[in-house]
Amino acid sequence: MAKIDQLTELLKPAAEALGYEFIGIEYVGQGMHSVLRIYIDHENGISVEDCTKVSHQASGILEVEDPISSQYTLEVSSPGLDRPLFTLPHFEKVVGQEISIRCHLGVDGRRKFKGELNEVDAHHLVITVDNQPYEVDFQDVDKAHLVAVF
Repeated sequence: MAKIDQLTELLKPAAEALGYEFIGIEYVGQGMHSVLRIYIDHENGISVEDCTKVSHQASGILEVEDPISSQYTLEVSSPGLDRPLFTLPHFEKVVGQEISIRCHLGVDGRRKFKGELNEVDAHHLVITVDNQPYEVDFQDVDKAHLVAVF
């Protein structure tokens, strides 16, 4: 998590200075196939040109600061229909909608949850899966996203 925090601190101001909402970062370390993915949004949507602008700015910062010593691919993306959820405000905006969560530790023997998000407070999320509510510690959430509804 320290790496994500460091990268966020470096890259969030640059994306916001260009007029975009910084949604969050994913870093998937897989040796030579590692990926640093930056999610941005804008009230008018995100185009390829928007991603290019942020990518160019982020590349310059990453080259100077060099926070990742190994080889990686930089990707800049819109959040899409299955919007990733990184912060408590992200979760608060989607109460009542279906989400998917993967946790570091389990709750009642489960690490994966897919269901309706019912509550969010400063430390916990309540998600109902198959009519069973589960209280998940926000700090335990490894990855979360909206479930796209078609």
